[in-house]
Amino acid sequence: MPENVIIIGSGPAAWTAAIYAARANLNPLVFEGNPDDERNRQNGTMPLGQLALTTEVENFPSWPSGDTRQYLKTALKADDPDFPYWVSANKDQPTHGINGPELMALMRQQAKNFDTRVESKDVVKVDLKQRPFTLTLHDGKTVQTHTLIIATGARANYLGLPSEDKFKNKGVSACAVCDGALPRFRNQPIVVVGGGDTAVEEAGYLTKFASRVSLLVRRDVLRASKIMAERATSNPKIDMKWHTEVDEVLGEDKKGVTAVRVKNNKTGAKEELPAAGLFLAIGHTPNVAFLDGQVELTPTGYIKWTTLARTYTSVDGVFAAGDVADDYYRQAISASGTGCMAALDAERYLGHHGLI
Repeated sequence: MPENVIIIGSGPAAWTAAIYAARANLNPLVFEGNPDDERNRQNGTMPLGQLALTTEVENFPSWPSGDTRQYLKTALKADDPDFPYWVSANKDQPTHGINGPELMALMRQQAKNFDTRVESKDVVKVDLKQRPFTLTLHDGKTVQTHTLIIATGARANYLGLPSEDKFKNKGVSACAVCDGALPRFRNQPIVVVGGGDTAVEEAGYLTKFASRVSLLVRRDVLRASKIMAERATSNPKIDMKWHTEVDEVLGEDKKGVTAVRVKNNKTGAKEELPAAGLFLAIGHTPNVAFLDGQVELTPTGYIKWTTLARTYTSVDGVFAAGDVADDYYRQAISASGTGCMAALDAERYLGHHGLI
């Protein structure tokens, strides 16, 4: 018998959709991804989404600073055998307030409290041309559903350096808005990589906290719009580094990033820039390959919302939530909002078609 609603993903959009769908008695099924697949680790698509790669979370409402250890011990199951890749709530964490994995674990637990079913599997193929829709899982099994919520997110693009990977969450970040205000970056020099509008915007944002921002640009001109480029080049706290690329991220295990070694791609000259952080602003890749072109995408590869203020896609009964469709805000709170919307859209679709 087909499911009422299946949700693919495990970030804030997916868990919020699950909470709302479950409270509407839709008995949702969530495929959160396979934690044992090395490709998921390498691609940054492990269960719990991008927030699982984030340490302190300061901008999600309801989580001010404070010691949350006791609350976590009661809210989460310690060493949950169904959730082996979660850090135990009984283990001391070097943070106050909430960190990324903890926030996602709490969302996941809240969804399960309302009897959301969760399977740690990847969806590798979908058939959206026939109803009910058919999903194929990484173990070869198939499942059918009347509605589908796609909340698979978008993974940040990185340079691919081993040293970059080593210092992720220790000074290397792909989200200035998420991490820029953290204490480690305040009044410290920071390096930003990129030449488009996003890079310029993030460099400008980081000048609020950093002592100085070095913007590394591969060419001798910015790809950013003219007005954005003028903002960067006229900002006294932004040091433009033309024809410059990252050669190595330098740091210490405990302290994290301490410098970035860069190389001029015309002369080959290298120099070390003291830095407390390296921010990558070289784009994101939406996780849509498994759709095989069956849902309309935007020119930049994100799922296209086809109706204003709705999460509708080009396929009736398929909804999109979070960063897989949002290339502008890309925040946990905005993703949660669209997750709520997608669940309500799915519920109304099911009711309108007499499926519930």
